[in-house]
Amino acid sequence: MTWVVRILDTIDSPADLRGLSVQDLQQLAAEIRDEIVRTVKRTGGHLGANLGAVEIILAVHSVIDSPRDKLIFDVGHQAYPHKLITGRREQFGTLRQLHGLSGFPRMSESPHDAFGTGHAGTSISAALGYCVARDALGEQYKVVTITGDGALTSGMSFEAMNHAGELKTDLVVVLNDNKMSIAPNVGAMSNYLTQLRTDPTVHRAKEELERLIGRIPAIGGQMWKAAEKLKDTLRSLVVPGALFEEMGFTYYGPIDGHDIAMMQRVLREAISRGGPVLIHAVTEKGKGYAPAEKDPGRLHALKPANSCSPSSVITYSEVFGQTVLELARKDQRIVAITAAMPEGTGLDVFAAELPEQFFDVGIAEQHAVTVAAGMAAGGLRPVCAIYSTFMQRAYDQILHDVCMQNLPVVLCLDRGGLVGDDGPTHHGVYDLSFLRSIPNLVIMAPKDGQELRNMIYTAMMHPGPTAIRYPRGTTHIPSDDQWHALQIGKGRLLRTGEQVGIVAIGSMVDSALKAAELLAVRGIDAAVMDARFVKPIDEDLIVTLAQSCGCLVTVEENAVIGGFGSAVLETLAKHGLTVPVRCMGVPDIYVEHGATEKLLELVGLTPEDIASTAEQVVSRADVWKNSAVIR
Repeated sequence: MTWVVRILDTIDSPADLRGLSVQDLQQLAAEIRDEIVRTVKRTGGHLGANLGAVEIILAVHSVIDSPRDKLIFDVGHQAYPHKLITGRREQFGTLRQLHGLSGFPRMSESPHDAFGTGHAGTSISAALGYCVARDALGEQYKVVTITGDGALTSGMSFEAMNHAGELKTDLVVVLNDNKMSIAPNVGAMSNYLTQLRTDPTVHRAKEELERLIGRIPAIGGQMWKAAEKLKDTLRSLVVPGALFEEMGFTYYGPIDGHDIAMMQRVLREAISRGGPVLIHAVTEKGKGYAPAEKDPGRLHALKPANSCSPSSVITYSEVFGQTVLELARKDQRIVAITAAMPEGTGLDVFAAELPEQFFDVGIAEQHAVTVAAGMAAGGLRPVCAIYSTFMQRAYDQILHDVCMQNLPVVLCLDRGGLVGDDGPTHHGVYDLSFLRSIPNLVIMAPKDGQELRNMIYTAMMHPGPTAIRYPRGTTHIPSDDQWHALQIGKGRLLRTGEQVGIVAIGSMVDSALKAAELLAVRGIDAAVMDARFVKPIDEDLIVTLAQSCGCLVTVEENAVIGGFGSAVLETLAKHGLTVPVRCMGVPDIYVEHGATEKLLELVGLTPEDIASTAEQVVSRADVWKNSAVIR
């Protein structure tokens, strides 16, 4: 039997690329695609963007000298080929698994990961920071970013480009233009890039004009130099990418991002030219894998194999999307806003049926929140749906534009809590803490889909700002087709008990109920409270529970510092109650990636962990009571 040795199996570092011909690199690209598809089908992960970026990554690594030279990715959805050729081929099968390779670049994972990324719009800023450090320390290395076109809907990208144009330092930005982020890109920048991609006259204008003038005997070269001096006047007529040129970048493109030889040639020219340079490379998301080419939105990412849900469940995102749609059918003032995530947030059904009441603002969370504030001030009822981890980017807008003016904006934070294999850049475990200190804001977290429906309706009826935080994953299909308004700031007692009160919020309520069942087997009578509201908190019920049980355990899928448990402690202190309390939540660490169930075990938030903690608190309370009697 003849064994065929893959080129990929001979690549242990980017240095191994330099002896390969263009034909070898093309073969390597095909092998990398096969490896990515085979692995991601099993582990889950981001598929389309990685398949589309293979040739760009091979071209860059064959020209620069990593890790001495720095390659920085935007988001990192397209970094799998980079991982495969930077010494992590043997570990690639552990992708997104607990203690395995991260799905994103991570500085602690490899010296070839120059900067950790997981959110869009950061690459040019980080790369410019490297350039400033390089120049200040008198070092000599190249800095290249691979930035997705979706990232250009992020204002931070333009802030960085504006600064880079002023500094005029050596920086190469490769714009990977696949016409999509997760959903199709929207807005003026997307239209501008489309014009550059599709207008062959503009594409050839500068090159043809230079050649024409250069042919004029004797004076052609002088005329072209004069034209260069007048470029501010002529640029809009002869130079594609004029917007980037106006920002101080030399523009190359559009070019075929799958043409390795062309990419190598342009990269070398860009590096030798110096200053800020932008290379506009057009690619196909999902290239080389027919299903992803056909449906790049749906195959942006794959779930792990064998991760199907039973028909009796529905995702929280779907419950949200369907509920808002039902309400908006009856009230044209209700509008839905998302930041490039219509499918991920469940608003795709809303957009399809009520397009005039739907707004996708692109990867621009700050703008999304403030435009919602303006809509509310103008008389609409905006619902702004953004993943918890991305809502972090709009903190000032929530505080300053929405809550300070007490505007009726409904902030819906999807993916609250641990989100599994996307890892620390995507865990939504800080929202309860960073939102809780903002005046005027009502904060809710549902235990299930029916409670989410009630909370959305409650938020619509409330005259001020609200935030609803719900987890990634599934819930049972709501049994009640209707909804009712909740009393603001009131929780409910789901189980009575006399020895310990377990006060849980959101996704942890079911775990608290299971813990109470475990405690009952051990002879401990536990009460369970579904808090529902983080702010205003149900002070009366918490005080009553503390007095009747003599000890409490709080449980939240949020950072334990400054979160829901802290609110309970503040309540007890306010009322002068001194009882044993244990606050359970995510510890003061960045939790790694892995299956959510494994991560809950890792941070100690399983039903067994809750039961064991409650048992310890009961023992402590008994000692407390006995010592009080002795005194």
